[in-house]
Amino acid sequence: MVPGVKVFFAEVRETCAGVAERLGLEGPGERESGLPVAVATYTGSGVKYEVVLGLWDGYVEIHACRETPSTLCKVSVEKLAVAAGAVEKPGGVSFSARSLKRMRKSLAGQLRYVELVHPLVTDDAEAALELMRRADAREWSKPLLK
Repeated sequence: MVPGVKVFFAEVRETCAGVAERLGLEGPGERESGLPVAVATYTGSGVKYEVVLGLWDGYVEIHACRETPSTLCKVSVEKLAVAAGAVEKPGGVSFSARSLKRMRKSLAGQLRYVELVHPLVTDDAEAALELMRRADAREWSKPLLK
């Protein structure tokens, strides 16, 4: 059974605290969307990390998000780590949140990837976006303001 939203938020706060402190990230912001999804966010140095719990599918996944005046990119930290050459191939971490034990394992593994890619997505915005695009990021154009 997938842990509930309150358990998820408590676990994210506990599991992510050390990494957030080391990387200078603020958070977590916590929200439940109208969909069966809960999201905790950490921000800093031009990047936002979204920790997403899919309540129906029983998964947890961390996304790196980078925004510029004209675009928004979002990609899984696993895909980002592979594209950056920080890990050899996909499949090195778990995404399961079907139990509290599995959720903890998944968060811990994905947080290791956050620490590996963080320096690459915080320095130069254009270089970060190029890396995210190589990792097959989802990208949205923002309307130009006149």
